[in-house]
Amino acid sequence: MSLPATRGAPLSSVDAMPAPYRVVAVSGSLHEPSKTTALLRAIADAVAARIDVDVRVIELTEIGPGLAGALRRDDLPDAVEQQLRAIEDADLLIVGSPVYRASFTGLFKHLFDFIGQYALVGKPVLLAATGGGERHALIIEHQLRPLFAFFQALTLPLGVYASNTDFDGYEIVSPQILSRITLAAERALPLVGYAPVQDPRALAAF
Repeated sequence: MSLPATRGAPLSSVDAMPAPYRVVAVSGSLHEPSKTTALLRAIADAVAARIDVDVRVIELTEIGPGLAGALRRDDLPDAVEQQLRAIEDADLLIVGSPVYRASFTGLFKHLFDFIGQYALVGKPVLLAATGGGERHALIIEHQLRPLFAFFQALTLPLGVYASNTDFDGYEIVSPQILSRITLAAERALPLVGYAPVQDPRALAAF
């Protein structure tokens, strides 16, 4: 009888294979193609080059129309609900948004308004953003990090910000950004699969 697969951990049974870790990247860009999405894919590729992962990229350009008109989670179409569950079940989240009116995009925030309050507790989250220049780099610290602190997620200390000059079209060409992506991926690895399974009712008392 085969043993059930365990994500990331080799098993002694020759019949069982470790299941890949679930990495979900969420792009807050409202455009396609997108520098933000390209950045998130590059980060996900850097993680995938180091461990066995199953990568899913969620783009607001695809799910936005089904998301924008909903006031409650049960108003959402099934396709969007599936993406929310993927976010909640991920072993590692990679999230990013372009700077829009000094913050992340409104639809990005609307998406996370539907995430369960305790669904991301302890979950590793790698933060990223893009903008027109270096003056927007603090979006990671002033906007994204507080959002995921509310969820009690484990935001990784090293985020990745890229400006327009770091790209040639939609390809990252800056050696500094490519090095930072590599470093961010390496520092994320010890925490992939770390998020504890907890009963939300136990957390509600705090």
